[in-house]
Amino acid sequence: MVTYSEKWDVNTFFSGGSDSPQLKEHLQNLRKEITEYEKKAKNLQIPSSADDAATLAEIIEATASVEKNLDQASSVIGCFVAQDTEDKKATLLQSEMSALYAKFSTSFQLVQQTMSKTDDVVWEKLMESNDLKNFAFVLNEWKMWTAERLSEKEEQLITALGVDGYHGWGQLYDMLVSDVRITMTIDGETKSYSVGQASNLSSHEDPAVRKEAHDLLEKAWAEKEEFFAKTLNHLGGFRLATYEKRGWDSVLKEPLMINRMSEETLKAMWGAIAAHKSLFVDYMNRKAEMLGVENLNWYDLDAPVSSANSKVNYQEGAEFILKHFKKFGPELESFSRGAFEKEWIEAEDRDNKRPGGFCTYMPLDQESRIFMTYSGTMSNVATLAHELGHAFHSYAMKDVHWMNTNYAMGVAETASTFAEMIVADASVKEASSKEEKIALLEDKIQRSVALFMNIYARFLFETRFYEERKEGIVSAERLNTLMEEAQREAFGDALGDVHPHFWASKLHFYITGVPFYNFPYTFGYLFSLSIYAKAKEEGTAFESKYIDLLKDTASMTVEDLAMKHLQEDITQLAFWEKGIALCEEDVTEFLSLTKK
Repeated sequence: MVTYSEKWDVNTFFSGGSDSPQLKEHLQNLRKEITEYEKKAKNLQIPSSADDAATLAEIIEATASVEKNLDQASSVIGCFVAQDTEDKKATLLQSEMSALYAKFSTSFQLVQQTMSKTDDVVWEKLMESNDLKNFAFVLNEWKMWTAERLSEKEEQLITALGVDGYHGWGQLYDMLVSDVRITMTIDGETKSYSVGQASNLSSHEDPAVRKEAHDLLEKAWAEKEEFFAKTLNHLGGFRLATYEKRGWDSVLKEPLMINRMSEETLKAMWGAIAAHKSLFVDYMNRKAEMLGVENLNWYDLDAPVSSANSKVNYQEGAEFILKHFKKFGPELESFSRGAFEKEWIEAEDRDNKRPGGFCTYMPLDQESRIFMTYSGTMSNVATLAHELGHAFHSYAMKDVHWMNTNYAMGVAETASTFAEMIVADASVKEASSKEEKIALLEDKIQRSVALFMNIYARFLFETRFYEERKEGIVSAERLNTLMEEAQREAFGDALGDVHPHFWASKLHFYITGVPFYNFPYTFGYLFSLSIYAKAKEEGTAFESKYIDLLKDTASMTVEDLAMKHLQEDITQLAFWEKGIALCEEDVTEFLSLTKK
């Protein structure tokens, strides 16, 4: 048996880490390529006939080349920052990448605007040409985005100012978080914990440890709340100023466009969840009873309810994942085994790592890298499967043209959640005792609660924050109030102590690439449940259909994707209720097994 390393290998891309001469050369070449792209963008003429299709195809290929080189460098540098928060060189390189992206973006917008000025009749003929018909969805999307934006000069100015006036604030947040630490004594050992390590204590079996870690983190966020509040306000303010200039009256316009989703679909999803909240509140009340508390506190959400919550070492977790991936399909298993063997995964529990987990893709090598902190819980195993799902999504699209691989956030979470579900479902079925089954069922239900309630709280908070930000700066005190109100509403008043500073602790509120980095998780979860149900019906034969679905995720709206591959109308509550019903089955079984 191959022993899997818990540390990734990122030297295969640019040897030498953030001081890599190869990386330096790559960035130098990238600057030259972007300069050449600028010239092509400025010289591009508005298409006048279908004969211009070949010229447009050339600029599309040039666009793809720059984007690949940008993403390659950005992904690797992101790995350097994540693996060592004290790597100051890598942090500086991230700032440099923001400037390069901005420079490219200015020219890219010019290309989009020039193409979008094409006469409608000519445009239709271009979209039917052999050179461009494969890109019709993406090009029509460019045309739509351009129509929604300001003039060339205005958009270029926004992009240029965004380097320091927008993205800089997001980078400041990363620096602030890297300095947050707490010191605790556990089992006689006093240790300083990073945010990522301290967050893992939320599943500690000792309630005193969970509460102390929560309180200390809450105190740490409170001590810097003015810094975080200023950062969040300026990020929100920049977005709102941009929206106002563009004439956008809804803060949901951009995230919905990015996700290729209609507001009707979003409302149907949240409406279905609101209508089925009561059973999950029953679960939370039962868990509080089992823990011996009147109401479930925030720091008890991840608490183990059974002594059967045994630790699973990294090797065992990997083999468990591979075993059950194989039951779904040979390609998913083979790909994932390769990820373990080729050291694509950074899982070591050590100091100076950034919190959270992610999967990033290196397009030039067609390889992914996965980042997490593995502490030995089944929840960690599920997280690892989740990130492998992301990597498999990129793998499934390896033969798709680069311009047709930019899938939306919602469907980006579909493959990951699907992979996670395979492992979570398997762990419950293979439980060796009633106690273990209760523990594993609870782990599954925790994810439903997180996606139906925690994510909804984030959505409510962000929506209300933006509405208040339109009127001026929102104070740290008010942000705490907004967060507490959102958490109590989303969790159906089932919580005792809440997490007022969650807005300061959650990276997703500070990601500058996309606003509202919350509801796509819930979309992906419920959307993947429908896929999972079909997979269980058809067995390993479904894998090829699943790969076909993943290939289409960047070339149609989510409504069309669901209709084509699932024959479902996702603008209706009925679709979402099917997925929620599967989650309710877990709760019903849990309540039955834990009945006194």
